[in-house]
Amino acid sequence: MQQLLVVEDDRDLARLIAHHATSCGAQVRLEFDGDRAFNTAQDHPWDLIILDWMLPGRDGPSICQQLRSRSYVHPIILLTARASESDHVRGLDAGADDYVAKPFSVAELKARIRAQLRRSAMLRYGAEPAPPPSTWKAGEFVIDAAARIATRRGRPLALTNREFDLLAHLLRHSGRAFSRQQLLAVVWGPGFDGFDHTVNSHINRLRAKIEDDPAEPRCLVTVWGQGYRFDADPVPP
Repeated sequence: MQQLLVVEDDRDLARLIAHHATSCGAQVRLEFDGDRAFNTAQDHPWDLIILDWMLPGRDGPSICQQLRSRSYVHPIILLTARASESDHVRGLDAGADDYVAKPFSVAELKARIRAQLRRSAMLRYGAEPAPPPSTWKAGEFVIDAAARIATRRGRPLALTNREFDLLAHLLRHSGRAFSRQQLLAVVWGPGFDGFDHTVNSHINRLRAKIEDDPAEPRCLVTVWGQGYRFDADPVPP
């Protein structure tokens, strides 16, 4: 029988989820605290983890991100009342495989559980994929997330922690534009209470370190009306 971990601090909701997950053929364990859940998640090869966003102790995205950094490859569903696009982006970037917004229908949740349990079975009994890479390359740039080193043309870039996180996120999603609000949610996190223009300041400082001509950026470009995008293969001047 497949093993499922449900992490939800609302005990009534946790038991409801467990009841319906059991009807999908899974054996369920409940946890109600983020720190305890993180330890439990590491102690057993769960086939699926259903993880609430807001928890006492570690929050859901933090748990998810830390598990992925430890090569946990099986599915994780984030369950949350936070339904904005920036929250969705942060959840997926943390490593979640699916994202279910509250309130949800029982039928939809059960369908998502069944789908992820099927995927987990394929991982466990089929050809299990390698852990997610910690190194990304785009054009002249290489990001080593584990060592937190960014290079261009083989030469290290002198970046602050925030600049590194910003470049790493944009490089991993080369070709996709992100608004300032999305970048704040993903790179700065939900606890940030500053202003949107802090993104502009960091983009300008980052351009000064990675562009041949910061006044005419070719890699880290502005997409008017949308935000910023990293171009892995910029058009030559």
